[in-house]
Amino acid sequence: MQRTAPDPRPEPAPEPSGLPVLPELADRLTAAAGRAGPEPSGGSPELRTAAAGYAGRRGPAAGPDRLLVGPGAPALLLALYAAVGGAVVLPRPCAAWYAPPARLLGRAVHLAPVPAESGGAPDPFAFLETVRRARMEGDGPGVLVLSVADDPTGTCPPPEQLHEVCEAAAGEGMWVVSDETRRDLLHDPHDTVVLSPAEMLPADVVVLSDLRATLLPASWPVGIARFPEGERGAALRAAALGALTAAATPLPGPLADATGYALGEPAPVRARTAAAARLHGTLAAALYRTLTAAGALCRPPRSGSHLYADLEPLRHPLAAAGVTGAAALERELAPWAARGGHRFGDDPGALRVRLSTEALLGPDPDARRPVLAAPDPLRTAPVATALARLDHTLTVLTTGG
Repeated sequence: MQRTAPDPRPEPAPEPSGLPVLPELADRLTAAAGRAGPEPSGGSPELRTAAAGYAGRRGPAAGPDRLLVGPGAPALLLALYAAVGGAVVLPRPCAAWYAPPARLLGRAVHLAPVPAESGGAPDPFAFLETVRRARMEGDGPGVLVLSVADDPTGTCPPPEQLHEVCEAAAGEGMWVVSDETRRDLLHDPHDTVVLSPAEMLPADVVVLSDLRATLLPASWPVGIARFPEGERGAALRAAALGALTAAATPLPGPLADATGYALGEPAPVRARTAAAARLHGTLAAALYRTLTAAGALCRPPRSGSHLYADLEPLRHPLAAAGVTGAAALERELAPWAARGGHRFGDDPGALRVRLSTEALLGPDPDARRPVLAAPDPLRTAPVATALARLDHTLTVLTTGG
């Protein structure tokens, strides 16, 4: 099993900029523009109270004293790694932002493969074997990070798998960090069950959410972390707050005001989240059909704005086109915001790639608004054109025609 994810270079083009900014959020930010002071480290009592309400609507009730609000989930994850200590265990593949904070702290990263059914959480037996090997190498794993609605695969691990791997982590004396960033972007909420590990093992799980996936624009970095009750959870929160304070990167005051409004989930915010989930579900299903029709393997996407394709069955024709690994595949599929599997801890030689539904929406907010509002997004010009180009590109790569 791979011990640490490679540090990929060069970087591809920037990620898509997301959906247009909700006017009500822009108004709140503008109204608070005169606030000169930053938000206190970890969030003011008012902001944490709003975050507690948001968290409580998705799981067990949590008071403001159990929450931290920071400048993005990666910053909070860095503070958590610093607070916990020890090596980090991640699923393979996993979100690209899980490993860099550990590397920044000089911590070892160990990758445990996910099962065939879904991404987001490692196979329980593979996880235990990864922990065993890490200890043989002299590392003491302190934290497992997993996701209930996974980026990069766009899938949701079943509750029974989550329960098994969380119990295994707790049995090894490790904290579990549950990334629940995309749990509100289920493509079909009636068909997909999402259960937080915090409801299974409440004393051992920290819930982490990046609000940019659902509530806030992609360029507004705000994250929240919910800690367990009791002395152990309080001690971890205090240590994480200390690390966050030492980083000296507080939230700007105007951004905190707009975030407090969004966390209350007024009607415009709820409507936008629901519309985004429907849009991403429609586009992800179309990408899935296009990729599998070309011969790729792909887990059916269930949440979020990404899906993860495995083109190993097409290795021979792709090799004839000069595509022999993840980096080359990333270059060929760059117009669809492709990211090779090597960026998510996967084997660089494997023909696996993550594609983004946001790359189908058009280049700017003016092009994206009509797609968001359309009764059938697949009939809009940006989406239809992008899908047709992808189909053509895959045909050329795999047939030479």
